[in-house]
Amino acid sequence: MSAAAFRKLLEAGDVDGLRSAWATIAPHLPQLESRDQAEIVMHRARTESETVHFKARAYSHRWLIERDLPSGLPDHLKPNAEQLCPTFAQAVGISVNVRNEYLKPVAAEVEKAMAYAVEDAFADNRKDPAFVSQRMQEAKARTFKALIG
Repeated sequence: MSAAAFRKLLEAGDVDGLRSAWATIAPHLPQLESRDQAEIVMHRARTESETVHFKARAYSHRWLIERDLPSGLPDHLKPNAEQLCPTFAQAVGISVNVRNEYLKPVAAEVEKAMAYAVEDAFADNRKDPAFVSQRMQEAKARTFKALIG
């Protein structure tokens, strides 16, 4: 495989193609054990490569930063990459409403429990909406049961 063909795979972000090409090109060197590991290495290589288009480098920079992984993008290019691929904030809306005035303190405690469940899920890096929603509903039910019975 030529260097140009390998570069095209890198530019395209073809993780599986890069894994098979690496196995062909350098069977004597350590091979990537998993697809996840290969994806991390690919994004790191894209940020470091000066031959890869800037848009792909910026995307890989953002991908790595979002996962708390080091980026190889030079410091002088980072502001442009941040502008091209901005950071998106993740948020979860929580609202607990009750009609009965006497239950307002209970609603505040339920809301706190749901917020804690979201923070706990995010701390475990479990940001899937279905998972977070399930954890919130479990916290809601558990807190209502503990406070009201």
